[in-house]
Amino acid sequence: MPTQPTASLLIVDDDSGILATLKRNLELEGYAVVTAETGGEALSRLDGVDLVVLDVNLPGIDGIEVCRRIRYANDVPVLMLTARDQIGDRVEGLDAGADDYLVKPFAAEELLARVRALLRRKGAGEKPKVVRFADLTIDTESRTVKRGERQIELTVREYDLLLYLAENARKVMTRSQIMNEVWGYDIDVGSNTLEVYVGYLRKKLESEGEPRILHTVRGIGYVLRE
Repeated sequence: MPTQPTASLLIVDDDSGILATLKRNLELEGYAVVTAETGGEALSRLDGVDLVVLDVNLPGIDGIEVCRRIRYANDVPVLMLTARDQIGDRVEGLDAGADDYLVKPFAAEELLARVRALLRRKGAGEKPKVVRFADLTIDTESRTVKRGERQIELTVREYDLLLYLAENARKVMTRSQIMNEVWGYDIDVGSNTLEVYVGYLRKKLESEGEPRILHTVRGIGYVLRE
């Protein structure tokens, strides 16, 4: 039986052969599939899409920029595909807002498993549109963040990190939990990446002398608390 019969997927790849194969495999699983071969086409076909499978190497607007524009517009999950396997390239894609990353060549079964996992995560339950903690307000629809009346400009990854901690406020989250949820379970990044982003966040959250709410729990991880 089809796993997700009502889910609509947008597949973006400039290789027509790969595109046809992906479309066929996903339709056999019961998904409705829309395709695009350029970044511009992809951005024009997002309406009603539940998940985007996006190749990095595209003519015109490349996959990284497409992902960045998608993420600023909405929260549809993005699975990035690439022939490149360097850590820096993977980090670039995830920092642009991708939810997961798959390096070519890959088995069809692995792609289907990643798609199912992302759709499960998306449908795990409706989250509140506004997340509040102390004087912090996060509007998840507009992706805006405020401390009191002061609006804070965050990058995609800074926003994702802060939202995750705010949704788990007063709970100590381990480094492993944070890396898995915010960066993706299979990414191998430098050991100080999380610390660097925490530093960025603290500087922005405390830029006008506000009390610290993002705390380090030595040897364990981080927590959002008064």
